[in-house]
Amino acid sequence: MQTEITISVSPKAATDKESIKLCSARKQNIDVNSISDIKIHKRSIDARSRKIKIHLRVSVFTKGEVAIPKNYQKEYKNVASATPIIIVGSGPAGIFAALRLIELGLKPIVLERGKNVIERRKDLGKIHKHEVNPDSNYCFGEGGAGTYSDGKLYTRSKKRGSVERILKILVGHGAVEDILIDAHPHIGTNKLPKIIAKMRKNILSNGGEIHFDCRVEDLIIKGAKIEGVVDQNGNKILGHSVILATGHSARDIFYLLKQHKIKIETKPFAMGVRIEHPQLIIDKAQYHCNIRSKYLPAASYKFVHQVNGKGVFSFCMCPGGHIVPSATAPREVVVNGMSASTRSSRYANSGMVVAIEQVDLIKYTKYGEFAGLVFQQDMEKMAWEAGGKTQAAPAQRMVDFTNGKFSNTLNDCSYIPGINSAPLHELLPSMISHRLQEGFKIFGRKMKGYFTNEANILGVESRTSSPVRIPRDEVLLTHPQINNLYPCGEGAGYAGGIVSAAIDGERCANAIKKSLA
Repeated sequence: MQTEITISVSPKAATDKESIKLCSARKQNIDVNSISDIKIHKRSIDARSRKIKIHLRVSVFTKGEVAIPKNYQKEYKNVASATPIIIVGSGPAGIFAALRLIELGLKPIVLERGKNVIERRKDLGKIHKHEVNPDSNYCFGEGGAGTYSDGKLYTRSKKRGSVERILKILVGHGAVEDILIDAHPHIGTNKLPKIIAKMRKNILSNGGEIHFDCRVEDLIIKGAKIEGVVDQNGNKILGHSVILATGHSARDIFYLLKQHKIKIETKPFAMGVRIEHPQLIIDKAQYHCNIRSKYLPAASYKFVHQVNGKGVFSFCMCPGGHIVPSATAPREVVVNGMSASTRSSRYANSGMVVAIEQVDLIKYTKYGEFAGLVFQQDMEKMAWEAGGKTQAAPAQRMVDFTNGKFSNTLNDCSYIPGINSAPLHELLPSMISHRLQEGFKIFGRKMKGYFTNEANILGVESRTSSPVRIPRDEVLLTHPQINNLYPCGEGAGYAGGIVSAAIDGERCANAIKKSLA
């Protein structure tokens, strides 16, 4: 017999199956010895009071019944001789589109400008030493920006597709089953590469193709139909359809579309800084304790507030994490955050950004659709110059920034390329700096200890999303001008993270299959 119930237990009890059984027995008023098995379906932390609880939704099995282990590995068909579909980009949108195409009996040909997930590590090491490879970095390469940044899997895009399906595919390729249980699932940048490599193996072993160091430099268009692409070596790659899953930083693709007179649009985005606290401060504030229990994960936070009609909000919060350099070209500095699966770093960092709309970019209107992109580039160049013309980042203490004061000294920081004191309150446009200053004070009132000079802010957090959208038909998912061209994922303006990008990749694959019916 199986019964599903919800229980609340202590953090320590949540790690012990026998304690969960005992609590379940009490909840149902039954003998604990009658429970033959327990399966956890959902798990979340409730830290609203000093007595922290873990809420669990569990299935309780009695009369000798047990939970049957599930096999999340899919059987894929061989599509080596099937209709070829080109996918530009091997981030989550591209990879999940490829796997879905194989399920649907179509052959994916994935073109990735960067390197495979293992070789990519060498270039990440170089950027820490101030050498940027424009094709292989924290944004470009197998797995996309999420692989070596964090691996958070929480999304609000639940109406567009099945989040659970995406998570199960990840588990089938080696992710822990906990991601199916936790309210805010997370894999970790140390584990994602192996998962991505298994996905690649599945694509290749079932007849798909993946080409690394393959940068698309032109499109093959006849009439109103795309028939393929041309790589940097002049090779023509032909296919029935082309999925553009290039990510939010492939600026050359936006210019290529413009060159072909293919419509693109400006899009709201966000920009600001990355702020780093000692993790102890965040733990103390969120868990109401001086020392975090070993049974609790590193604490996180989420803030949002309207300042002068514009949203100021935290973005990609990384508890127990590090700040990493995410530039995609020389002469620019971009900061982002990441966490390993253990989230054991002594630092907590988060983007803190301000919404940017077209009305904020009046000085850039001459650039048309590229107004936001050029503004983004200017801010990244400013950060490069202010940081010392290397990958070192300009930085300031939090209270100093808010009070308009230069920081003579800075706190220790996780950012490996280094930090240099700079007056970010003056260097950032007032539409960003003034709103951040007000936001920091407000957030400090919401979380005790948050507003402190023990925190550094680093500039600039500029790649929150693409400042350009590639339009598409809401039903067919094709570009309104070009048949068989499928703008996809975060770079096209239709996703905002690993899971939502993966969902969008699958949606595009489904749309292509439907067009062939």
